[in-house]
Amino acid sequence: MSEQPVWRRYLTWKLARRVAIGLVIIGALIFIAVMIWVASLARDLPSHERLADYEPPITSRVHAGDGTLIAEFAEEHRVFVPIESIPDHVKQAFVAAEDKKFFEHGGLDYVGIMRGAINSAQIKLSGSDGNLQGGSTITQQVAKNMLLTRDQRIERKVKEAIIARRMENTFTKDEILELYLNEIYLGVRAYGVGSAALIYFNKSLPELNLSEAAILASLAKAPSTVNPYRRPQRLLARRDYVLNRMLEDGYITEEQADEAKAEPLEVVERLRGPEYAAATYFVQELRRELIDEYGEEALERGGLSIRTTLDTQMQLAAQNALQSGLEAYDRRHSYRGPFTSIDASGDVPAQLQEVERPAGYGDWEAGMVREVASDAATIILNDGRTTRIPEEDVRWARGWDRPDGGEGLARGDVILVDVERTETLRDGAEPTEEGERRNEEDWISVPSESARLKQVPEVEGAIIALDPHTGRVMAMVGGYSFFKSPFNRVTQGMRQPGSAFKPFVYAAALENGYTPSTRMLDSPFVYYDEGSNTTWKPQNYSAGRSYGEVTMRTALERSFNQVTARIAVDIGMNDVSGLAERFGLYDNLPRFPAMSLGSGETTPWRMATGYAAFVNGGKEVTPTMLDRVQDRYGETLYRHDQRACENCLAESWDGQQPPQLEDNREQLIDPVIAYQVVHMLEGVVERGTARRAARLNKPLAGKTGTTNDYFDALFYGFSPDLVVGVWVGFDQPQTLGNGEAGGSVALPVFVSFMEEVLEDAPAMPFRIPPGVRLVSVDHDTGGLPTSGSGEIIVEAFRPGTEPGAVFDEEDGFSISGNQGATSGVFGDLADPSSEGFGQNGISDAQDRDDIADENLGGIY
Repeated sequence: MSEQPVWRRYLTWKLARRVAIGLVIIGALIFIAVMIWVASLARDLPSHERLADYEPPITSRVHAGDGTLIAEFAEEHRVFVPIESIPDHVKQAFVAAEDKKFFEHGGLDYVGIMRGAINSAQIKLSGSDGNLQGGSTITQQVAKNMLLTRDQRIERKVKEAIIARRMENTFTKDEILELYLNEIYLGVRAYGVGSAALIYFNKSLPELNLSEAAILASLAKAPSTVNPYRRPQRLLARRDYVLNRMLEDGYITEEQADEAKAEPLEVVERLRGPEYAAATYFVQELRRELIDEYGEEALERGGLSIRTTLDTQMQLAAQNALQSGLEAYDRRHSYRGPFTSIDASGDVPAQLQEVERPAGYGDWEAGMVREVASDAATIILNDGRTTRIPEEDVRWARGWDRPDGGEGLARGDVILVDVERTETLRDGAEPTEEGERRNEEDWISVPSESARLKQVPEVEGAIIALDPHTGRVMAMVGGYSFFKSPFNRVTQGMRQPGSAFKPFVYAAALENGYTPSTRMLDSPFVYYDEGSNTTWKPQNYSAGRSYGEVTMRTALERSFNQVTARIAVDIGMNDVSGLAERFGLYDNLPRFPAMSLGSGETTPWRMATGYAAFVNGGKEVTPTMLDRVQDRYGETLYRHDQRACENCLAESWDGQQPPQLEDNREQLIDPVIAYQVVHMLEGVVERGTARRAARLNKPLAGKTGTTNDYFDALFYGFSPDLVVGVWVGFDQPQTLGNGEAGGSVALPVFVSFMEEVLEDAPAMPFRIPPGVRLVSVDHDTGGLPTSGSGEIIVEAFRPGTEPGAVFDEEDGFSISGNQGATSGVFGDLADPSSEGFGQNGISDAQDRDDIADENLGGIY
């Protein structure tokens, strides 16, 4: 090849130089343009300095009165943990998994950026929909998560890099890592490592072992892809990868890595279980109250610390008692049939997995009827295993008339059954030497041989328990199941209280000079209203039957409607309505005599509050679900007890008596009258319509209630330190059925509840206030005992009003001629062992056949 001429080589060199110069100029222009663009982006960036005062939204936490965590309110579940409280192995796990050069770089990992750019280019060229990769450092992630958007654009990546560099110049590495570890999303609404540790493991950060720390770090990149509840194997593989990275970076030894990899995956479902489900009505009512007071923003993001009045054991007992009572009522009535049917010849377990269970089914299982015999029925369950329901359940189901003309259960019916299960090793599986599980797959759940046929009751109910001295609501259940119906019948259910209102009529009578021994005529009673030109004729529960002259005590114990109506008319409905409004039962109770039998609608919440004032000596009660609310800094926003206690310094206590706090509650009624009502209501339990409660052998009092046509069944009862209200009925009013009165429907719920909560409580008597004279009287006549007296009881009087009293106006002292029976002021009780007394000071003649179980309230 001949050599090019010199002139041609010169022209080629000159052209190349010009091209090079042109490229340099173009490059410089592009660089200048990029720098101008970057500078323009930098001018509009949010200030990174505001992160120094960053206050992330944190979870508001709700505790029961005993300190148990019962609920959390949050848009983003977060517990802020300062960096010095985060263990090293947790920090190291995240650094190893997300940014191994975190402590070395200045905010940007240039090698990582190049690698991410190449991977992003490949994604774009392949046409896939994968996310672009940018080799983000922990600092960049903080910038993105806390100051920028999450869009996949180059503009955002540049902004992220600029802010990252600025952050590195402003904050220490620990400060950046603190922001990152408290902000990062780790799945199931858990933001930050503190919240994630609680949600997944129910542990604080210092309690996490190495495996658990690596699991949290494994969730950082894409939580949904390694969800521990749905994809445990993927998560364990990712955990092992993180552990290998920690080993490679020198944070742990090979032995530590191997031990951590051998750890099983053990995550919890936090705030799940019967005690939390039982508290749902209470928690949701509380949530409404808190939002009204502080707003949803403060509740969901403000990190409030909320201490409630709830007693978790009492709440669970209340739910169990109410559900059992409603199921027992439902069981006394018709079976309503299966909730669906499936193809018995097909894949039964697969079909059962697809059926929608009735709302409120709880822990019951769905099963398909395979075979029905006269003495039992065979049921196939979700897992393909079988069980049987007994003959009595088969008989109960026969009360249902099938659409095809048959009756009872048939093959293919899908029913609810209550099954007891035991866990046993699968064939071929062996336990560890300690007898513990090797893994979940080794164990199977085996149903018991017999189960019970169940159905979710249509009838509803409510129960509330509160402290009568403080107003603290200890338990509240607003229905059979919150998941069946969230309507809270304790606070929202406006229904007639029926005869449960009568104690307030009798309290008004006592204020007007009546005594428990005042004799009234129980006979047909007709009231004529001139204004409306109508008549009202109330009748006793045993319609058409009257009992002649009886004491006011007897009328209340046996719930005589005619006597109650006569008393209300005698003293005037203005006094009855005024007292009911004073006690908080109503805002404005119409002044019609029919209201004296409980025809005015109110709520169990207000009724229980009214009863509480009787128990505590006539003091006003302000019911509350809250003891205290504090903000995120520990400042008290609300405290139920507002009384000042200047000498309540615990650090100065040296065995001295506790200080006496001022009782600033309003006195609603005279303490003597309050006790007289309590004492008469004790008689309702001892010998009246609530005799079923006497079997608890604890001092109890209360009043049953039933409305017209058995639409509502109620019982309000109490011990010296606990008031309980129970309502049972249908949401759309209809009869509960003939004879389904307060004493047979609501009272058993009260008895079941009190039997559990008072099991270990001492049998403490009701407190007697000063000024009460206790006198032995004939129960039937209310007069002093005679040789012909039957049952003799101890009655409570105001001095000077007892039978045979001679009252001295000067010194206010009275002497009663009670023919030797012991009496006196405050505490001088009649001797139960004296002649004429049966067990517990009650004559054996108390158990009579003519005592009515209940009387209807309302208008006939």
